[in-house]
Amino acid sequence: MTHLTIGTALDDPDSAVDLDARRFNRHTFWVGQSGSGKTYALGVVLEQLLLHTELPMLILDPNGDFTRVRETRASAGATEADRMAELDIRVFRSGAGEGDRLHVRFVDLAPSSKAAVLQMDPIADAEEYNALIHVEQEAESFDARDMLPELRASADPARVSLANRMENLQVLEWELWSRGALSVTDAIDERPRATVLDLGGFEHRAEPKVAALAVLEHLWAHREERRPVLVVIDEAHNLCSPNPETAVERALTEHLVQIAAEGRKFGLWLLLSTQRPTKIHPNVLSQCDNLALMRVNAPRDLAELADVFGFASEDAIRRSADFVQGQALFAGGFISAPTFVQMGERITEEAGGDVKVPLRPEA
Repeated sequence: MTHLTIGTALDDPDSAVDLDARRFNRHTFWVGQSGSGKTYALGVVLEQLLLHTELPMLILDPNGDFTRVRETRASAGATEADRMAELDIRVFRSGAGEGDRLHVRFVDLAPSSKAAVLQMDPIADAEEYNALIHVEQEAESFDARDMLPELRASADPARVSLANRMENLQVLEWELWSRGALSVTDAIDERPRATVLDLGGFEHRAEPKVAALAVLEHLWAHREERRPVLVVIDEAHNLCSPNPETAVERALTEHLVQIAAEGRKFGLWLLLSTQRPTKIHPNVLSQCDNLALMRVNAPRDLAELADVFGFASEDAIRRSADFVQGQALFAGGFISAPTFVQMGERITEEAGGDVKVPLRPEA
């Protein structure tokens, strides 16, 4: 068994706490309110997986917290630093800045996802939708410079209407589209040890969710290949709401529910990190067999956790209300018994972090 040392026992600081790496072939739920140290602690576990397993991981990162996972801290041991330097870790960024850009191909999306992006109903908007199908077959790229003039010059009213829809929604302006460049799904297919998707820099609100939809849809479409990957979703409530509002959100939630229910046998394993269990779709939450719980104060959330995760006692779960930063309860398949943990130190740099209040210098 491969042990992942993540910290020390809260009640016995001389005793190391290990997770069973083999049991990450089950879905994992990671929860802690703001200020609990959730993202830092998650990084501790992901580093151990990188150092001591061959499990590829895909990190959907809305706040850019894991974009520096290739950079080791000065305090890291030489062996760990050398090992991290050898790993194939790729970071794809949204928005401005240096590095590989996060792009996907619109034409690769399933018809239902294309309709969701364009807020189009295949039945109610049948003529426009049919025009879209034919336009895709003819167009060399999904680019406003070429596509809109061609659509507006058409004698087909459905094509003109489609051009108006695209322009009104500003979909063709999105930086997400590859426009002939490589898609991030091409890199994911190579199964690097870690692929980090920085979702936070897009200009348009729907782009991060469409990026996530594209990669999850791609993984599901290729599930029969049975190539394992751990899908880590930080701030998962942004992608897996119990009450999705838009067509894209509904499509994204449906994919996550499907992966939660059926993905394990295909090697698609989820690790969902969020601030509150009630913000996650219940059909996803109920499929998680591993629990990492940091400080949670809300009585409703504690009751929900006790109800869903029966392998941890209600008393143990309620103790989390008294945790200080960096303390956690681990329970489920990846640990022999529910255990209270003081998390260890990070090896790599955390890109995020709280903004400090500006203070006046002392006189």
